[in-house]
Amino acid sequence: MATLFTRATVLPMTGALPQTFTGAVGVAGNRIALVTDDEAAVAAFRAAHPDVREIDCSGRLVMPGLVDTHCHAAMTLQRSYADDIALMEWLNDYIWPFEARQTADDAVLGMTLGIVEMLLGGVTSFVDMYYFENRCVETVDRLGIRAMLGCNYFDTNVDAVLPEVEDAVRRAEGRDRIRIAVAPHAPYTVSPENLLRGRALCERYGLCLTTHIAETQDEVRIVRERYGCTPVEHLDRLGLLTERTIGAHCIHLTDVDIETLAGRGVIVAHNPQSNMKIASGVAPVERLRAAGATVTVATDGPCSNNDLDMWEELRTASFLQKSATGDPLALPAYEALKLATANGARAMGRAEGELGVLRDGALADLIVVDLQKPHLQPIHDVVATLAYCGKASDVDTVMVDGRILVENRRIAGIDLPRLYADAAAAVARIKGC
Repeated sequence: MATLFTRATVLPMTGALPQTFTGAVGVAGNRIALVTDDEAAVAAFRAAHPDVREIDCSGRLVMPGLVDTHCHAAMTLQRSYADDIALMEWLNDYIWPFEARQTADDAVLGMTLGIVEMLLGGVTSFVDMYYFENRCVETVDRLGIRAMLGCNYFDTNVDAVLPEVEDAVRRAEGRDRIRIAVAPHAPYTVSPENLLRGRALCERYGLCLTTHIAETQDEVRIVRERYGCTPVEHLDRLGLLTERTIGAHCIHLTDVDIETLAGRGVIVAHNPQSNMKIASGVAPVERLRAAGATVTVATDGPCSNNDLDMWEELRTASFLQKSATGDPLALPAYEALKLATANGARAMGRAEGELGVLRDGALADLIVVDLQKPHLQPIHDVVATLAYCGKASDVDTVMVDGRILVENRRIAGIDLPRLYADAAAAVARIKGC
């Protein structure tokens, strides 16, 4: 069945400058087949697809779905479990012990809750980094979202996780929405030998690699003491920095680090709210962008954030750069939206123009935003309104790969009360161990 969104304010995210118009978006199969303000073209689409389902979007906006390029979705089970604590204490005394008591079924449950939260907030693609990702392939497939699942490992569990990477690759085979990544935790928790083992798997299966880079001053100090260089220099010497690498955080960077990340084509996933909460610092987003690096925006985990709300994240990213640089022109509204759409699509390993935009031939991942809300009115500039006033609750309809997964803010196929009860029961068991 084809779908036609009509009478919409359309934000394609395809140009260097913001452009919106009143028109229609047509979807055939899993691809966008029409983006136009021409009524004759709309009539031709209807004629070519007699079974088309038409959705009147009067008072609403159609735009690409949001892309969260770094999260730990299953950590919904740890939401608000440990707050107002320094990072190393948070990890060593709370998070890692909690995770040691989790099962694969717990990870699947947490992932389910995370995906539901993301879909209801207009996130159509995400890059994850966690445990038991091979088990989560089926969950992602069932719920219909697009994902890159990064199998997270440390020196302490590398021998258990690397076989899971290969299992995940097999499970994801033939499922275009799901891709697998290798995800060493960080250069201070994974030895050079085990980082290279991860790189070898990437090369064998054509996978992306995602890792935390220069998140804290402690990390920079530890890496410098061990290897005599910065985390970026260390990873570069090992050959881990390529255009298929997603570097999360990238806060404490030298000028040389910035040039290296840009020159190697590394995707930088900026996590402003998590960084603020843990007091890790402020990523030099404007310097990275000026150097030519591809910067995206991401939520990090729902334990360090404490949610998976990309609207809050892109707003915070813009405001934080203005505050940090003293420049009110830093990271303007349209650029902030690009971080969460077109730029984020690059992290998913897609060709330019295939994801994160509304154009003929692009994958049909899109959202409908209800503009008829008090906090969105009146609208002087719809782009600024979205970036600076938009909320997850404004998302009305979500389509991924040509399938409507959320409509009228209702998500199909999920018993929410049962999901909440299962999550509470799992947390009670884990905390009681």
